[in-house]
Amino acid sequence: MTKLFCAAFLTALLCGNASAQEDKVLNGDAKCTACHDENDGGVLLIGKTKHGTRADSRTPTCTSCHGESDTHMKKPAAGESRAKPDVTFSKNSKTAYEARSQVCLTCHQGGSRVDWNMSAHSNRDVACNSCHRVHAANDPVRDKWTQTDTCFACHKEQRAQINRPVHHPIVEGKMACSSCHNVHGGTPKQLVRDTVNETCFTCHMEKRGPFVNNHPPVQDNCAICHEPHGTTISNLLKQRPPFLCQECHSSSSHPSQAGSLPNGRTTSTSLLGTVGRGCLNCHINIHGSNSTENKATAGRFRR
Repeated sequence: MTKLFCAAFLTALLCGNASAQEDKVLNGDAKCTACHDENDGGVLLIGKTKHGTRADSRTPTCTSCHGESDTHMKKPAAGESRAKPDVTFSKNSKTAYEARSQVCLTCHQGGSRVDWNMSAHSNRDVACNSCHRVHAANDPVRDKWTQTDTCFACHKEQRAQINRPVHHPIVEGKMACSSCHNVHGGTPKQLVRDTVNETCFTCHMEKRGPFVNNHPPVQDNCAICHEPHGTTISNLLKQRPPFLCQECHSSSSHPSQAGSLPNGRTTSTSLLGTVGRGCLNCHINIHGSNSTENKATAGRFRR
C-alpha cells in the first residue's frame, strides 16, 4: 500500500512538473496546444528559445504572432478544411510578406533593424521567416557555422566564390556573412558600416591610414582591387599584377607597359615589358606610404 501511495505521489509530482513546464512554455496559449502538441512538427520547441521564456515580460504568445485566429479555432463543417490562422509563416503562406515581417518588427525594431524597410531584402519581398526559424531550438541563421547555408540558398555566386582557394575564413567557421553584412540594414550592399572601406577597416586597421602618400583607389573602395568573397589569386585580388595595376596605370611607359617580350638586351626599366614582373616586388606599400623623401619618386609606395 505504501509503495502504491509513493508511486502515485511521484506520478502526480512528475505530472505537476510537466504541467508547470508546459505552462512556462505556452505562456497562456494552452488553447492552441489542444491540437498543436509535441507531435506537431516540433512546434513546442519554441519553449527552448527566447520566445518561450515566461519570466520575461516581453515573451509573446501564439496569438501575438499568429493573430486571434477565431475562424481557425472553430471546428470546420463536414467535408471542409479548417481555416488557416490569421497570420501564417509557412513556405506556402498566403499572408503578405510585409504583414509577416511586421509581426516581428512589433518587438524587434531599432538597432541594426531600424532601416529594414529600406533594405534590399525587404524591397525584394524577403520576410523575416524566409531566413529565421522561430520555433527551432537553435536558429541556423544565427549560428556562425550554419548561417552561410541560409544565405547561399539565394546568393549562389557568393557560394562559388567562398569555395575558391583564396577566401575569407567563412568555410572554416571563423567568420560569417553577418561579420561584414547587416542583412537588416539599408546601406549599399547591406554592410555593417556605411561604406565598403569602413567595413574592411574593422579588421584591417593597418590599411586605414592616414598616410603621407595615399593611393587613390585604396581611399575610394577596397573592392576596386579585391574580391572579398574569394578568388584564385593571393590577397583576394581580382587580377594578378601587373594586369590589375594596368587597369588604371597607362601602358605608355614603365609604370604599366603592355605585355611584351624585351626586344634586346637592356638595362632600362622602360623596355622590360611584363615578363616575370610583379609591381609589388618594388611597390610593396601599395595601400599607402609614409615616405618623406624630398624627391619625385617618394610617393610611389616603394619599400
